[in-house]
Parts: sequence; C-alpha cells; structure tokens
Amino acid sequence: MMFRSQIVGCGAYLPERIVTNEELATRLDTSDAWIRQRTGIGQRRIAADGELTSDLAYHAARQALERAGMNGNDLDLLVLATATPDETFPATAVKVQARLGMTRGAAFDVQAVCSGFIFALAVADNALRLGQARTALVIGAETFSRILDWQDRGTCVLFGDGAGALLLNAVSESGPMQRGILSTHLHSDGRQHDILYVDGGPSSTRETGYLRMQGREVFRQAVHHLSSVVDEALAANGLAPSDIDWLVPHQANTRIIEAVGRKLGLDAEKTVLTIERHANTSAASIPLALDEAVRDGRIRPGHIVLMEALGGGLTWGASIARW
Repeated sequence: MMFRSQIVGCGAYLPERIVTNEELATRLDTSDAWIRQRTGIGQRRIAADGELTSDLAYHAARQALERAGMNGNDLDLLVLATATPDETFPATAVKVQARLGMTRGAAFDVQAVCSGFIFALAVADNALRLGQARTALVIGAETFSRILDWQDRGTCVLFGDGAGALLLNAVSESGPMQRGILSTHLHSDGRQHDILYVDGGPSSTRETGYLRMQGREVFRQAVHHLSSVVDEALAANGLAPSDIDWLVPHQANTRIIEAVGRKLGLDAEKTVLTIERHANTSAASIPLALDEAVRDGRIRPGHIVLMEALGGGLTWGASIARW
C-alpha cells in the first residue's frame, strides 16, 4: 500500500519577552525606521534566562498534539530542526520526546539552519511514505538570541526566538485530491559557507561563536535559489503560481520575500507574513507562520500551500502541501 503524509495539527510557542526596534536603538547605532526599511522587522521575541530550545519546542509540540486530540504515546517519529540545540549532544529532540511521554520510535535533530523545517519535513514525510512510521511530529525551534553578537547591528536586529510544530499522519494514497504533503525539494551548496555561518563550534574553537553574515550576497543567493526551487516544486506537481492559495516563506527579510513573489508572479495578498512581529526565527519561522494562518482562518482544508526557505550552508528547499 502507498501512503501520504496528511497534516493533522499544528502548534506554536513564542517567548514572553518582546524586544522592539526602539529598545535596540537605545544601545545600538540604529533606529526603528532603519530596521523596518531594510528588513520589515518591528520586534522580536527573546527567550528568558534558563529558557532553552527544548522548552520552546515542547510547548509548540504539546499544542499541536492537543489540537489533534493526541498525545506523546501516539507518536512514532519526532524530527526537530534546530541550529541552536540545548547541548552538543544528545539531540534536543530526545529531551522533547521524554517530556511528551513518547516511548516508542525515534527522535532526532536535523540541522539545516533556516531551511531546517523544510529538511525535517522531508525526512518525516519520506518515513511516513515508506511505512517506517505512522505518526510524526516535525518541529522547528530556535534560540538564535544566544548566538548573536549584540554589538553587530547588521545581524543582531534580524533574529528572534520561537518554535512551531506540525503533526503528520500516514494515510493511504488514493485519488488526485488527497490532502497532505505533495512533494519536498532539497538543495545545498557548501561552496557558499562563508556568506552565512557561526564562527565557532566544539571541533574548532570549543566555543559556540557568533553568527556572521554577508547580507548583500545572502540576499542575491536567496532570490536566485528560492525562485528556482519554487519553480521546481510547481513543475513536479503540475501547478502554476496561480494555483497556489498561500505562500508561506521563511521569514528572513520582506525584500527577499517580495522579490521572490514578483519573480514568480504570485499575488502579494497570498503571502503569509509574520516577520514584523517575529523577526527571523530560523527553522521556526515557517511553522510559526503556518500556525498563525491556520488559527486565523486563512489556510483552510483543501488549500494549496507552498513553503520555501534558504539558510546557511547554503541550504534551500521547498515543499507543497494540500491542507
């Protein structure tokens, strides 16, 4: 029997503390207007002292399970996308697994930075399609505030903390209108390492390090690669841009999102934007945006949803789902 991954629930969690552009301007040579004009960001959430990536992930996961009327015992697979794990090892996913009461199957992390959620979704979807699991929880969770140089106005104003989760069930493949994940498309290019990376790690400096970015080059690469992978995803499913009900992009920069939308001829009103309030939450940004659009009624059953992201590596990918 052939299977497909059906989306049965989503959840989200944001830390309580809100840091506005105005607050950053009191300690950096920047302003609300400067940040908004270049990024579209107005504020971001910052995890509290002692609040870990696993805490954010757990709250988002529990919400997704509750909305689906399920609990940890129902899970066969948990894939957590993060570039800011609690510890070098074990995986942050196993801490979430234990807190959820998940006692069978497997839990592990996936690291593809801002593309992490798409990569994790692909891993879970493939496992369900192959019959290796029946129910999977995909989480994107980050505490990027812990790897920022708060004296570097070019990077520290861009990021925030948060988590989002998507719950998938394996259902039999039958009929062209079957709801679920239609396809995922993943890419990477290690030659572009130096334009977006963290200058530390246990094998090199033994220190965590800080995020470093060549903003203009990342922008150029993002528009090119995201446009290409979206074309790839549409072609794989025999779809045109006009068939897309909602574009849910990685929330990195409004100018990147708008440039990709224009290149594809997508209606701007079909784009879910949360960057003004969330900033760039890396692997958490797509599931956070999905959760908001589902809760407010924009994304409804039967809608075609296109997700895309680019992150350090470089990594990039896209996924199309029928909700």
